[in-house]
This record gives sequence, C-alpha cells and structure tokens, in this order.
Amino acid sequence: MIIIPAVDIMDHKVVQLVGGVPGTEIFSLPDPLQVARGWKVKGTPALHVVDLDGAFGKEDNIDTICSMASDLDLPVQVGGGISTDEKVDRLISAGVARVIIGTRGIRDPDWLSSVAERHPGKVVLALDVKDGRITMKGWQEQAPCSLADMFSRIEDMPLAGILNTNVNVEGKGQGIDVEAATDFISRCPHPVISSGGVSSITDVEALEAAGAVAAVVGVAIYTGAFRPWEWSIPWVFGDDSFL
Repeated sequence: MIIIPAVDIMDHKVVQLVGGVPGTEIFSLPDPLQVARGWKVKGTPALHVVDLDGAFGKEDNIDTICSMASDLDLPVQVGGGISTDEKVDRLISAGVARVIIGTRGIRDPDWLSSVAERHPGKVVLALDVKDGRITMKGWQEQAPCSLADMFSRIEDMPLAGILNTNVNVEGKGQGIDVEAATDFISRCPHPVISSGGVSSITDVEALEAAGAVAAVVGVAIYTGAFRPWEWSIPWVFGDDSFL
C-alpha cells in the first residue's frame, strides 16, 4: 500500500475542507505547483490532486494540473469535475497516471465503461460515501443507486481502482472509520484507494490489513501530525504494486 498526499485546489490555492463544505478551509496555500514540488522533495511516491473548483462547477484548474503532471515526474491521479472525453484525454495526454471520475460515471455507467475501455488501467471511479450512501456532485447530492448496485455495474470494467472517501470523517483529522472502510474494501470488486480521516500509523495499518492499495492523506500530513518523510513510517507501506 502507498501513502499519497492530497493536493486539493480551490480558487487556485491548496486547501483542506472539513467534510467537503466550502468555507470550512483549515488552511490555504497560494501556489499548488510549489506545494506539489514540496511533496516530491519529501519523497512521496505519488500525488492525489483534486480540482474542487471543477467539482463545484466553477472555472477549473486543468492548466495548473497538466503542468504538475508534466513537471513532476511522479504518478499523479486527478479528480474533480471530470465529465467529458475531452478532459479525460487531455489529462492523460499531459501525463496524468490515473483520472478519477465521479458524478457522471455514477449517473452514466455506459459512458464510464467506454472511457475505461479506451484507457484501461487509467480510470478510477470515485465512490464517496456519506451516512452509508453514495454522494456526488462535490458531495452535494445523494446518488440514485446503492453501493451494491454500483458494484454490480462496474464489476467487469477495466478500471484502475475505486476511490472511496468517507465524507463523515473527511478533513477532521480524527482517524478513519475502520468498520466502514473494511466493509467497503471487502465488497468492492476493484482495488480500493481509501480517503477520509487518515491521520496515524494505526489508520494506515488498518487499511493495509483490510486490503486497500493506497491511502490518501490530507489534513494530518499538512499539519505535521503525520510525517512519513521523517518517522520510521515509509511512504510505501508493504505492497507497492499500485505504483
């Protein structure tokens, strides 16, 4: 399993929101590319970039994100408002390792399947969960289908994996919901990237034991509560095959 720092971009700055709610920024850093370069210097094996502006239907940050992918020589996975073939193709052409598709992929599984078939092993579906239900459109709407239904629809698609963010604990820095994460991973037909609340070696060990291929870390890594570049905790924890 690999540990991946999150670079969430809103209003052209790096932020961390509590529960995905605009206006709850814990911090704001002015230069996303500089932040990304800083994580590379610290030895991260990959980056998780989220275009919050794109997710909320505002002007996106695709130019900045494409610059990151071409500049850093790191695997970069990108999500947030990706809902067209053109945007998917542009990001992959710029060198993005994995494109994360959310709302449209949930609403339109046929389109998701077609994108995955064109880019096998490069498409991740975001299945974010709040109170046990799939949430979408920047965590503002509940999906019209259950997790079980979605798992059935995507089972045979050539996806790189599933990004599962637990919105209930996201941005709080208080740890993961082990029971919810373990249940999701055990039921999911694809490799799972876990996100939401990761803030300690205990969280990482629980996710690794449950079978997650990666853990995305946000608040804890920016506040310094979780410091894999300094402690005995490596960025790559056990199996690194997802790289």
